[in-house]
Amino acid sequence: MAALLPVAIVFATILAMEGVAWASHRYIMHGFGWAWHRDHHEPHDKRLEKNDRFGLVGAAMSIAMFALGSPLVMGAGAWWPATWIALGILGYGIVYTLVHDGLVHQRYFRWVPRSGYARRIVQAHRLHHATVGKEGGVSFGFVFARDPARLKAELKRQREAGIATVRDSASLR
Repeated sequence: MAALLPVAIVFATILAMEGVAWASHRYIMHGFGWAWHRDHHEPHDKRLEKNDRFGLVGAAMSIAMFALGSPLVMGAGAWWPATWIALGILGYGIVYTLVHDGLVHQRYFRWVPRSGYARRIVQAHRLHHATVGKEGGVSFGFVFARDPARLKAELKRQREAGIATVRDSASLR
């Protein structure tokens, strides 16, 4: 029974990290962090992007939590849940790397999903990339995605309101 709490903390952290990632993507990457994120939205043939620096920020968060949970670093002031939170952040980073960088952007493997969750996440992220620049946009999460039909309707509304410039309005049909 005592092992259930750490496992629950890890899984709760993984779920919470999607919220942190959504907010970071929406308000930091498409805000004051656009200088790092911009090349992720532009065609290029580089192996690495400035945007990959955000992964280092996530790694630093995980490392900091491991340190806070370590009696070797913190002595008697170590906070035991921090180790499990660190594992959750690390777990989210692995899921992000496989889903976003691997599946969606095909940086590590090639597979075009035909149905189900995988297709939905790819469609949602393509709609995220349908806008030009940092303004407007939809689908700021990396692992969970809303219905692509609703995302298309939101993009169309943003375009008509002058909030977002859409690369290809045909993709909104």
